[in-house]
Amino acid sequence: MPVMETENSNTSRAEQLKQQANDAFKGHKYSQAIDLYTQAIELNSKNAVYFANRAFAHTKLEEYGSAIQDGTKAIEIDPRYSKGYYRRGAAYLAMGKFKDALKDFQQVKKLCPNEPDASKKLKECEKAVMKLKFEEAIAVPESQKRLVADSIDYHTVEVEPQYTGARIEGDVVTLDFVKKMLDDFKNQKNLHKRYAYQIVLQTREILRALPSLVDIVVPEGKHITVCGDVHGQFYDLLNIFELNGLPSEDNPYLFNGDFVDRGSFSVEVILTLFAFMCMCPSAIYLTRGNHESKSMNKIYGFEGEVRSKLSEIFVELFAEVFCCLPLAHVINGKVFVVHGGLFSVDGVKLSDIRAIDRFCEPPEEGLMCEALWSDPQPQPGRGPSKRGVGLAFGGDVTKRFLQENNLDLIVRSHEVKDEGYEIEHDGKLITVFSAPNYCDQMGNKGAFIRFEAPDMKPNIVTFSAVPHPDVKPMAYANNFLRMFS
Repeated sequence: MPVMETENSNTSRAEQLKQQANDAFKGHKYSQAIDLYTQAIELNSKNAVYFANRAFAHTKLEEYGSAIQDGTKAIEIDPRYSKGYYRRGAAYLAMGKFKDALKDFQQVKKLCPNEPDASKKLKECEKAVMKLKFEEAIAVPESQKRLVADSIDYHTVEVEPQYTGARIEGDVVTLDFVKKMLDDFKNQKNLHKRYAYQIVLQTREILRALPSLVDIVVPEGKHITVCGDVHGQFYDLLNIFELNGLPSEDNPYLFNGDFVDRGSFSVEVILTLFAFMCMCPSAIYLTRGNHESKSMNKIYGFEGEVRSKLSEIFVELFAEVFCCLPLAHVINGKVFVVHGGLFSVDGVKLSDIRAIDRFCEPPEEGLMCEALWSDPQPQPGRGPSKRGVGLAFGGDVTKRFLQENNLDLIVRSHEVKDEGYEIEHDGKLITVFSAPNYCDQMGNKGAFIRFEAPDMKPNIVTFSAVPHPDVKPMAYANNFLRMFS
């Protein structure tokens, strides 16, 4: 076949694949869309549209690093293609890189001066950058900061006579109180600030006393349940408790990070988890996720929700308590549980994780960052992260880490999975994700894992989403981010 005919045939086939990818995207099948766009790119790598479309699909899967790469490629192919700048700018925005995003949206405006949408989005981006500059200008140096937690005495907060919600009598959080609070939350009633302060401050005291890596002992004949991301999906959290029982000393849970953001019932989720910890610290264990951080909470809704349901002072208080969360757990010396994944160097020992000074916002590199952000990859070795933070690690990395630390299994979360879980790396690594129909659009199941001592074999239970009140995900997120999603 002549070269010209082959090129025409490839171009035509690439267009068909693009159309199939677009259809998959509309059906929220983002991974499938990425595969199809990739096939189209392999046939015709000079079409900027394919890269920009694939960037959008990556953004939907929170693979912002890959989205930035694809946006950049689209711009290289056609420097006047506004969608390339738009997609890359949206990915920068989702990562909190407002200044980079602003440059891209300025370029969009230059290329489409009469496009009202471009002007609107540029204005929102400019506002975000101005706000950031203002916050940086008035920020108090860390060394001079006085902790908000140290300035609050919850005993002095008055409870109005007309308040009919759950009450803590004295200083002890009881199961009766927690049950009443859950009923109130189910009916969309807020907890009084006095009791919210008490729960958050008491949880802080418990967490501060823990090491950065916590050892959990499950006695023979007993069990523990590990859950992944909940992301503010309170009604799905209640469903987990319906299916598997409430947390207690005999029915302990480990929630593996990303309790908040995205879902619009994050305040209810975090107060529920904290209240159970206050009631019985051995009933619930909590790992820090990448969304237990100021930068994420500012963008993805938790900060706005806290302001709306509690008050401004709680924004800082939660940030302080999140800095006390442990970074990983080891169950019965055999199962390593961490939110994100493994590290950019070999030879990391459990003692190295235990020694991390975690009482800070997550840094952009190093062991703490990687524990919160990394993802597994199918190929061996290490590679760049699709997210643009942390890294991707292969089965050989998993195997060495387990051998060096005399462990059997890694359980991590951090990634939405169609079935609520995925087993990788020769069965040595399980991803568990507990937010079904994530963001009301992914159609995935949720899952949790029960481990029974002494054999500690993972028993995976999957479940579907349950209805929730008509409050959309990201309802409290920054307006500028909602505009780009």
